[in-house]
Amino acid sequence: MSVSIADEERVLILAPRGRDAAVTGQVLAQAGTGTEPCPDMAALLDGLAAGAGAALVTEEALDGDLDALFAWLDAQPAWSDFPFIVLATRQAGRRPERAARLLARLGNVVLLERPVNAETPASAAASALRARRRQYQAREYLLERERAQEQLRRSNEDLERRVAERTREVEAAHETLAFALDAAGMASWDLDYVTGVSRRSPRYDAVFGYAGEGPAWDRQVLLYHIVEEDRGIAERAFAATLETDALDLECRVRRVDGAIRWIALQGRIKRDASGAPLRIAGILMDRSDQRLTEEALRQAQKMEAIGQLTGGVAHDFNNLLTVIVGGLDMMLRRPEQVDRVKRLAEAAMGAARRGEQLTQQLLAFSRRQMLRPQTLNPNRLLLDFKPLAERAAGGAVELAFDLDPALDPIRIDPAQFEAAVLNLIVNARDAMEGRDGHARIAMTSRNARLDTAAVADRGVPPGPYIVVSVTDTGSGIPPDKLQRVFEPFFTTKEVGKGTGLGLSQVYGFTRSAGGFAHIDSVVGAGTTVSLYFPRSADPAGEEVGTGPAAAIPLRRAGEGETVLLVEDDEQVLAMATESLEELRYRVVVARNAAEALGHLTGVERIDILFSDVVMPGGMNGSQLAVEAQRLRPGIKVLLTSGYVANLDEGQVIGRGELPVLNKPYRRDELARSLRLVLGGGER
Repeated sequence: MSVSIADEERVLILAPRGRDAAVTGQVLAQAGTGTEPCPDMAALLDGLAAGAGAALVTEEALDGDLDALFAWLDAQPAWSDFPFIVLATRQAGRRPERAARLLARLGNVVLLERPVNAETPASAAASALRARRRQYQAREYLLERERAQEQLRRSNEDLERRVAERTREVEAAHETLAFALDAAGMASWDLDYVTGVSRRSPRYDAVFGYAGEGPAWDRQVLLYHIVEEDRGIAERAFAATLETDALDLECRVRRVDGAIRWIALQGRIKRDASGAPLRIAGILMDRSDQRLTEEALRQAQKMEAIGQLTGGVAHDFNNLLTVIVGGLDMMLRRPEQVDRVKRLAEAAMGAARRGEQLTQQLLAFSRRQMLRPQTLNPNRLLLDFKPLAERAAGGAVELAFDLDPALDPIRIDPAQFEAAVLNLIVNARDAMEGRDGHARIAMTSRNARLDTAAVADRGVPPGPYIVVSVTDTGSGIPPDKLQRVFEPFFTTKEVGKGTGLGLSQVYGFTRSAGGFAHIDSVVGAGTTVSLYFPRSADPAGEEVGTGPAAAIPLRRAGEGETVLLVEDDEQVLAMATESLEELRYRVVVARNAAEALGHLTGVERIDILFSDVVMPGGMNGSQLAVEAQRLRPGIKVLLTSGYVANLDEGQVIGRGELPVLNKPYRRDELARSLRLVLGGGER
């Protein structure tokens, strides 16, 4: 709500007893001061909300509930310290403790003890209004400072040209710049590459906690203050500066008092005619408060996304559990009806498989899925994938491939890559349903080099990338929905035509691969989704097929073959034990890594370690496998998990060092994995 000048100049009067309000209002009016009588505290709060220069209240008016008044005072902006004039009864000695605390809580208070002459309230009101005007001037100053920041940016761009033209004007320009920077809360700095001399404004040292002038500054001193986790970011920014002539760094620093602050450092290099750098100059800002605000906003958005995620998961899993629980209930009621039991079991198995697919999509979004990356040329993968892509697009849609023959290799999980591309093709097909004209999906690949500005908000380093894009001629996505398309369970499709997990799975996969996904869309014209992957320094190898494995006969155990089964979940342990025993393996059970190591250090026969990855007790399945192979060189290992608790752990497993059987698994899948690991297919 806008506040008029008259509102900001008035004095609110709260004196509910006797004629204090009328008399005081008359005295102030005679002095030329505008007043607004308030019959009660609620009216005073309304007046404060509408705008006022000061408030005159009697001490007895402050006996009630003042929580709302204190809340208003606490909510004042930084520039505001609202003045109060309190008419109090004269005290013979010290004021009661409660009254003293109340006056201190009001903050900016002028206390007038009655009786007072007519000039005293008028003088106090005039003084309070003058103080309030200075606060309004401070408010205008803050607004002016923001405008000065934009002016500063233009001044900086013009500064280097003026230095080269007229040396005499440098000092005057420097003084103007220093004043503007200080007014905008920024510090200036520059470094002469030729002489090594550095200069900076006093605010620069203050940001790092120095009371006066700090030590001589150079790159190493700055790196010393940057927290260890951010030094890599700083080194890359400095390295990129020599290529782009611009420094753009945002990182955390540790002040001399130990406090951690966020800073933004920006600068530009000046070169001579031969291209050699002469000097670099720029600004430094303390962005800690802004970062706190941004983090609070991100946290609110994260909680909203979590609520949407949990609701979507509960909805989908309740549908699946309805099929499973209902089918099992009917099987238990009439187990003698074999055909009916078989039909219900097949329906329950189908629902369980859909639940498995849903879980894998969630794990992909959260980047906790098992990865088996390979260094490969994505063009070969896309061409091998083309027949499946054409079937997914449908006969009415033209599917065009425009692949760069000089495409660099990337390191990805081929199965996850194909799943991501298939999701994009299905989304593109659905976006073109019911539209007139030629339906076309274009699949392209190309090399790209992204600079610091291009990846500023992507969480990835600048450098060479490979871009795989899917473009459709569909209906497009409105701008208000475009920012949410990667959220899990958010979908632009009709109810029943999409789970809202397709693009979130694509997002999670690209992040796991060290890249990111970007989407451009124009309503009525179509959408392009681009997947960015970092170029691999390793040469591309032969791609491993991602289709169904060849039919392998069920393998049962050989004579006396023993499995050390490590599983902390009792129900899973019981199921796995029964499955292994049906396959005629001898089973040794351990519920954690410590028990497993006890068996491994013994003398009993153990042919293969079959262990869960995520376990309590301080040692996971990957670490147990390493220790098992140390204790028993040559022992076979098969890991199983449906969740990777740590991203680095998932990457270790995914390099192919250890085979992994994903949960949930069936007995034939377990048998096939054991056969591949043990290498006994002839039996």
